[in-house]
Amino acid sequence: MFQKILIANRGEIALRVIRACREMGIASVAVHSTADADAMHVRMADESVCIGPPSSGQSYLNFPSIIAACEVTGAEAIHPGYGFLSENANFVQVVEDHGLTFIGPSAEHIRVMGDKITAKDTMKALGVPCVPGSDGGVPDLEAAKRIGEEIGYPVIVKATAGGGGRGMKVAQTAADMETAFGTARSEAKAAFGNDECYIEKYLTTPRHIEIQVFGDGKGNAVHLGERDCSLQRRHQKVLEEAPGPVITAEERAEIGRVCADAVAQINYIGAGTIEFLYENGEFYFIEMNTRLQVEHPVTEAIFGVDLVREQIQVASGMPMSFAQDDLQINGHAIEVRLNAEKVPNFTPSPGTITQYHAPGGLGVRMDAAIYAGYKIPPYYDSLIGKLIVHGRDRAEALARLDRALGELIIDGVDTTVPLFDALLQEADVLSGSYNIHWLEHWLDQQAGNG
Repeated sequence: MFQKILIANRGEIALRVIRACREMGIASVAVHSTADADAMHVRMADESVCIGPPSSGQSYLNFPSIIAACEVTGAEAIHPGYGFLSENANFVQVVEDHGLTFIGPSAEHIRVMGDKITAKDTMKALGVPCVPGSDGGVPDLEAAKRIGEEIGYPVIVKATAGGGGRGMKVAQTAADMETAFGTARSEAKAAFGNDECYIEKYLTTPRHIEIQVFGDGKGNAVHLGERDCSLQRRHQKVLEEAPGPVITAEERAEIGRVCADAVAQINYIGAGTIEFLYENGEFYFIEMNTRLQVEHPVTEAIFGVDLVREQIQVASGMPMSFAQDDLQINGHAIEVRLNAEKVPNFTPSPGTITQYHAPGGLGVRMDAAIYAGYKIPPYYDSLIGKLIVHGRDRAEALARLDRALGELIIDGVDTTVPLFDALLQEADVLSGSYNIHWLEHWLDQQAGNG
C-alpha cells in the first residue's frame, strides 16, 4: 500500500480524496495555485505545495510542477480527482515515466476512450449497444447529407474530440444539415483544435443513464448499477439519482453485465462510467469516462462502498474488496450540484462566503470545501459543493432533499439552491417523468420563452 499520495486537484474532490487517505492511514499532499492558498483542501492535507499562479495552465495543468511536488514530498502516487488531468493520457505517461503510480486507468485506455469514434468502435466490438451513426469521422458536407438520409432525421453532429456540449449541433431535417455541420466543425476547431465530426441518430426523448464499472486491471470487473443524470442544462448535469426511476431490475442486470464484461475484456483498472442514452427500453452507448464522476456519491450511498478507497486499493496492486454478488442496492440516493451562480441566468458568482451552515441528519451528506470567510476564486469551475441524500426509497430521498435544502445556508454569494427548491415543486421531477430535454424546456417556460 502507498505511504503518501499527492492529489492533483482542488475543491471538494481534493478534500474527498484526502478523507479516504486519512481513513486508510495514508499521508496526503495537496497542491494549489496562489489563488487557492487558503482553500480547505490545503488546510486538511498533511502537506501542501504551491505549484503556480491562478491560471490552471500554469498550476493544476502544469505537468512539471506536479511531478516536482511529488519528488520534493516523496509522494509515490497521484490521484487526479475529476477534471483537470484526470483523462489526460500524456500526463499518465509522464507519471509512469517518473516511476510514480497514476491512480486510474492506463494511458492506453484513456486515449482510446477519449476519442469518441475510437471509443464507439471499441465498445461495439465488445458487445456494447451503440447509437446508429457514421463509421468514423465525416469528411465533408455531401457525406454528411448522405449519412443523414441513411439513418434518418433528426441527427446530431458531434465533434470527435468534443465534451461539455461544445461542437454538438442537431439537424432536424436535411435542410438543416449545412448549418449544423458547418457550425459543429467551426466550434470543434476553436475549442479543441480538431474539426473532425461524426454523425449519430438524434433521439427525441431519451434519458441519460450511466453505468458505474470498476476493474482490477487483471480481467476482473463489476458494475455498480446505474445513475440517471437526465436533468441537464446545456449538456451539463444538474441532478443525479440512483437507481434510475425507470430502469427495471432485469434491464439493470443485463446492461450491467454487458458493461462489466466489456471492461473486463480490456483489463481496465479502477473506476469508469459507461454512458448511454436510453429510450423505449433500449440503451445506446455515447461515451466512457475513464475517471471518478462528480456524481459518484449516489452510487456509494446505495451500495455502501467507498469508490475512492477502492481506486487507491487496486492501484496499489491489491484486489477489489467486493465481487458482483456482494453488491446489493439499498434504497435510493439523489445528488444536486451546488454552483456559485445566479439563477436564472446561471452567471458565475464568485465572492466571499459570509455564512455557511451544512445540513445534517440521517441520510444527508455534504461534499464541499467551503467555509465562512472563504473567497471563491473566479478562475475555476463554479461548482462549490454537492448535497447528497439517501433514503429507503425515492419518496423518502426526495423528502430528505427538501428538508436538507431548507437547512443549508450559504450567504455572500448567489447559488443554484433556488433552482432545486423550484424543481422539487414540479410534478414531473417528483414522479421521475423527465428526459434530457426537460430542464431546458422548463427553464424556457420560466423565462417566458416557452
